Amino acid sequence: MDTVISNEVVSARRNKAILLSVIVVIALVAAIWFLRSSIKSSIDSSEITTSIVEVGNIENTLNASGEMIPEFEQVITSPINASIKDVLLDAGTKVKAGQPILSLDKEATQAEYEKLKFQLESKRNSIDKLKLELNKSFFDIKSNNDIKQLRINSLQASVEDAKRLYKAGGGTRESIEQAELALKVAGLEKKQLENEIKNKQQTMRVDIRESQIAAAIQESDLRELGRKLQQANINASRDGVVTWVNKNIGSSITQGEALARIADLGSFKITGNISDTYLDKVRVGMQAIIRINDSTIRGAVANINPSVQNGIVSFGVSLNERNNKLLRPNMKVDVFLVTSNQNNIMRVQNGPAFKGGATQDIFVVSNGKAAKRTVNIGMSNFDYIQIKDNVKPGDIIITSDMGQYKNSKEIIINNTGKNDTKASAYNIHPNDLLFARILPG
Repeated sequence: MDTVISNEVVSARRNKAILLSVIVVIALVAAIWFLRSSIKSSIDSSEITTSIVEVGNIENTLNASGEMIPEFEQVITSPINASIKDVLLDAGTKVKAGQPILSLDKEATQAEYEKLKFQLESKRNSIDKLKLELNKSFFDIKSNNDIKQLRINSLQASVEDAKRLYKAGGGTRESIEQAELALKVAGLEKKQLENEIKNKQQTMRVDIRESQIAAAIQESDLRELGRKLQQANINASRDGVVTWVNKNIGSSITQGEALARIADLGSFKITGNISDTYLDKVRVGMQAIIRINDSTIRGAVANINPSVQNGIVSFGVSLNERNNKLLRPNMKVDVFLVTSNQNNIMRVQNGPAFKGGATQDIFVVSNGKAAKRTVNIGMSNFDYIQIKDNVKPGDIIITSDMGQYKNSKEIIINNTGKNDTKASAYNIHPNDLLFARILPG
């Protein structure tokens, strides 16, 4: 028969289970703490890099990317529609002014040139023919005018004869009037003919001038086509290096299409790119530092592209040393734009230990120990980080990534017996070049 369990017993059992759970949790926490206290991680001194706090100058920079390009590069284009016949030089070849680079098949353009030449000659013959025709027409009109003048002279004599005959009583008034009317008509006809001569002269000048202009246009077209035929011999116009050439022999090309590029490798500039987030900070004239391997050269922002493409802003940098021997065309470089600078501040060499925050923890090495300190970070660039407080000049800062020790307040450094040369390489005092053990934080 089942026995009914009282509420007091149930409550006692529940309290006992809760107490047991609390004891287990406390024991687990204590075990973890004890395990953490007894196990000590170590780091080899060869994996540690340090820097000594010093007083100096620092420039705050924005990171950008860049490409080295020749400051002067000539693009040679095709002056005619043609096809590539032969390529004489390859990219990377040095050339002298006047040296052939490639040749074009220009037979079609040559045939067009000869056709235009014949058309111009035909036009000139047409002008000569027009001059002869107009001169003949003008001569005929002028001859008619002379005939009219002779007729007028004859009619004037007839009028005088009619008047004398009338005075002598042998003529009539009607004969005088008829003679005067005929003279008047002849005079009007002569004026009409003179006006026609004047208009004909003007028409002759206009027609001849129009034909001469048309011939001049054809002659100009012929000269231009001749010039293009001469330019179809693709030669270098200056000393330099061929950076690119179209090597598709037999391919058709159109007028204005690029055939080759010649660069003057004695002078370079940089085309840089930066996120449009920093567009308001980039300005013409600001200083730029260009890092090439382990070397740096300086320049200034010469221009800023007003358009933004895919969140990227392009700008040009003019270099102080445009002919530096390290410069190569199409070389990718790191560009650092200087936004501001300060003098006589505390700085250390930049390293993985600095994550970019305004406040962060660092480890300061002293007397065989590395103690954690919280410091405020100021300006930064690719070489240095400004530390505003909680350190002093001469302190040794670990610049390695210490993320695995973020919960430690102090690291004990034991002497490993390494030589002083290793210590010098890492800027660590020989007494501080040791194995590192973590003390419980």
